[in-house]
Amino acid sequence: MDFLLFEWIGKPIWMWAGFLAIVFALLAFDLGVLNRKDREMGIGESLWLSAFYIGFATLYGGMIWWAYEAGHIATEDGTHAGVTYFTGFFIEKALSIDNVFVISLIFGFFAIPRKYQYRALVWGIIAVIVLRGIMIGVGAALVQEYDWLLFIFGAFLIGTGIKMMVVPEGDADISKNPVVRFLKRHMRVTDELHDQKFFVRKPDPKTGKIVAWATPLFLALVVINLADLVFAVDSVPAIFAITTDTFIVYTANIMAILGLRALYFALSAMVHRFHYLKYALAMVLVFIGAKIFWNQIFGKVDPAVSLGVTAALIAGGVFYSLWKTRNAPPADNALEAEQAAIERAG
Repeated sequence: MDFLLFEWIGKPIWMWAGFLAIVFALLAFDLGVLNRKDREMGIGESLWLSAFYIGFATLYGGMIWWAYEAGHIATEDGTHAGVTYFTGFFIEKALSIDNVFVISLIFGFFAIPRKYQYRALVWGIIAVIVLRGIMIGVGAALVQEYDWLLFIFGAFLIGTGIKMMVVPEGDADISKNPVVRFLKRHMRVTDELHDQKFFVRKPDPKTGKIVAWATPLFLALVVINLADLVFAVDSVPAIFAITTDTFIVYTANIMAILGLRALYFALSAMVHRFHYLKYALAMVLVFIGAKIFWNQIFGKVDPAVSLGVTAALIAGGVFYSLWKTRNAPPADNALEAEQAAIERAG
């Protein structure tokens, strides 16, 4: 068992193994117990499950904070492990809200009923855990070898933030997505859903042989994970701007994403109420990008200041959005997806 004490990417193997064991235990409980049967998740249940995930992530962050204060763990860049964890968690959580609208469009395009959506989202996070791990690992190695890359991260975040402020939002045309078109050309894809299955076996119309077919649910899963990667291009550099400690970056990232799947069903019904949040997120990205340049030229900003500014901007964006859209009519993306399913089935 001595190998568990060996360091891997700056931390003992037991810390990485323990965190991944927690994540997969949560997913197994979520998928195998809470959502063992396909059913539609209501807004109330969605909010309760989201509160559980946020509470668990907060408890985990509290353990990291205590361990740092007690001298049991240290960060690679000398930042406060607890403060940087919560700053990264808040940033990733807020940036993930933008992802909800895209996921809703994807489910609507592929006509996925709500009772099958949650299972696809939970399976999708397993891929995200791996893909985000690869992105963060590569990013950490590059930053340690070439610290000037932080300036590129900073400039990218400032540019992204400014773009979010001035460029109007547009509806994504998923039918033109090159990956969707590639998969439909090179895979057998059924026209209809087969319950929760990603693949089914049925006869090939040309040969009559029983072969494997992908379902629209599988295509939706692939596109959702691609959307996660696109959003990671913003969120991963943003957390690296807070700390370059790979363990803190990864754990904050994954903890924030875990609860998004549960929160999706509540947010998708009221995503129109968060229209002004994007401006707050844009200011957060500009602030973090500018902080990189300040840290490199004048010295590090107090992590508590970063946490306070980040939390204030995000909270301000949420409350202002809810107040500004208090009289907005409800937008039911779920009904739109169901209607699309009926139309395609007909």
